[in-house]
Amino acid sequence: MLAGQMFLNGGSVEEVVEYLEVSLSSAKRWKRAVKEGGLEALKAKPHLGPKPRLDAKQKHQLVEILLAGPRAAGYANDFWTCQRVAEVVAKKFQVNYHHDYMGPMLHDLGWSCQKPEQRAREADDDALNRWRQEDWPRIKKGLAATAVP
Repeated sequence: MLAGQMFLNGGSVEEVVEYLEVSLSSAKRWKRAVKEGGLEALKAKPHLGPKPRLDAKQKHQLVEILLAGPRAAGYANDFWTCQRVAEVVAKKFQVNYHHDYMGPMLHDLGWSCQKPEQRAREADDDALNRWRQEDWPRIKKGLAATAVP
């Protein structure tokens, strides 16, 4: 924008190059843009990317499918994976996405990664709490006493 102002005030390409320490090709490109469209031509233009292959209605339908659960979609357990979501999208909407893309798409739809908690069947909550409150502090103190300064 500063280069554009300089050009509008009668500055030369060489002055812009020297003052702003930019390349000659950039200064020439900016001068041409200002000449053709004024300072508006130098404003940043957003790059929106390609048009989404699923429209808003289809994404809403996908969320409904996800909320119904994987079993309702024909899977043997209750865990959605990106691979499974990509398969559902391909079957339901005839749109193929790579499973690596499904994570960002699901995040955009308000979903987050959820991993089932790994827990031993034999776990005894009372024993675990007692160990955390009594045994671990005692062990930690013992380790601190044997530490070399």
